[in-house]
Amino acid sequence: MTNSNASESFNLNISKSFLAWGILLIIASSYCILAFQADLRLSIATLTGASALIMVLLAIAVYLGETRDIGWSPRAIIIVAAAFRLMFLFRSPELSDDIYRYLWDGLTILHGNNPYAFAPSDAKPLAADLLSHVNHPHLITIYPPAAQIIFAIGAFLGGILGIKAVLVAADIAVCAIILRILSRMKMPPSRAVLYAWHPLPILEIAGSGHIDGAGILFLMLAFMLLIPRKNDPVFSSSNNGPASAVAGVAFSLAVLVKLFPLVFFPAFLFLAGRKGRGPFILGTVIGAAALSIPFLPGLYNMFTTLEIYVRNWEFAGFAFQSLHEMFPSDSTARQIITVTFLLIAATLYASLFRKRENPAADVYTPSLFPAAFKTAYCITLAFLLLTPTLHPWYALYLAFLLPFVPGIAGQVMTWAVLLSYRVLINFTLLGTWEEKDAIPAMIWAATVGTLVLSWLARRWSIYFYQHGKTSPSLSEMSGGRR
Repeated sequence: MTNSNASESFNLNISKSFLAWGILLIIASSYCILAFQADLRLSIATLTGASALIMVLLAIAVYLGETRDIGWSPRAIIIVAAAFRLMFLFRSPELSDDIYRYLWDGLTILHGNNPYAFAPSDAKPLAADLLSHVNHPHLITIYPPAAQIIFAIGAFLGGILGIKAVLVAADIAVCAIILRILSRMKMPPSRAVLYAWHPLPILEIAGSGHIDGAGILFLMLAFMLLIPRKNDPVFSSSNNGPASAVAGVAFSLAVLVKLFPLVFFPAFLFLAGRKGRGPFILGTVIGAAALSIPFLPGLYNMFTTLEIYVRNWEFAGFAFQSLHEMFPSDSTARQIITVTFLLIAATLYASLFRKRENPAADVYTPSLFPAAFKTAYCITLAFLLLTPTLHPWYALYLAFLLPFVPGIAGQVMTWAVLLSYRVLINFTLLGTWEEKDAIPAMIWAATVGTLVLSWLARRWSIYFYQHGKTSPSLSEMSGGRR
């Protein structure tokens, strides 16, 4: 009997290993197909198809990891994540040309100049060939000071490859921090693959070199610092001042890489607690001031470019496009979008702050961090559904939340945004940028449709659960009644 049980256990372990590594093999093969494409701009169908397959397999992997103990060790997850990123590190940035602006700004700093002082077209050319690749060269840079420092470090290390290498290193660190936070929150490590092996960060950070990867790293550091740690005299929940202050500095770095993380500010105040809010705000102010002062007074010019972006830019934003058709004024549609988003964010944050069980004692409970992550997830999803400008890399701020809130709608959105790259086909072949198709509607419908179906599934499951508890048993139905 003992030998039989041992044999069954051995066979079960073999089956689990075969399934886990079989899933990984298909995912790796899909990335290999993408990595060997001659030009991703002309392979959008392959890109979206392979990415869809990967997303389905990741969802299956997480399900098996939570229900049947089939998964990978944290070390394996990190090694595989690094390998996938290395496949795209040495490719030219095809899906976006933002990195050429990064390099220009970085070289400007290395030459001792302020990148906020002049637009590239007005400055003394650093390299004529590079200037021809910089998008919107007539505009002063829109990227905040922390991003500028990263650009300079990357440019010093080796131009475009140097910038991408720095950002890939940051992204791998994000994967490691996600695993650390999952461990502290007693969540399965298999959830980390929803970001670590997700096509979006691999394509947008390793492939295109988007600076958002660094911003997400600092956000994750801030979250990690606010998680109470037992047996730590400095960073315990009962003495959270130092941790909150350092978290505030990390948050300021995230905001000064990209401004979007500002929407998470109330979530951090919630997690810091009453005792930690003051130190957190102080750390944020000190960090922001230390990074911003060296770029003054030219830094104010960044806000001129930001205003132009907010007032005029649009891409793949279905909600905005629909409103714009209803209202002749472009600004009216943008104002409606802004007010709607602010109302949604305010409502969600108000609900979050009501969750603290004992505000007077500032008691932490295990539910606080999942609740904060879920609120951040919902707010980010709302932003992506409402924003007039929906570039695929914007969804990175949703992707990093998936391991903590593995919502199907978020998974669909972080894949569906890749459909917007269809515009690159005509742009590459004909030089025309035309966005006159149903892609924005498809992105929006896929995400909202998933939200509706998920809501209906929850309602049905509750109904059937309640119905099963109150309905007569099978024995009663078959023979208990005459």
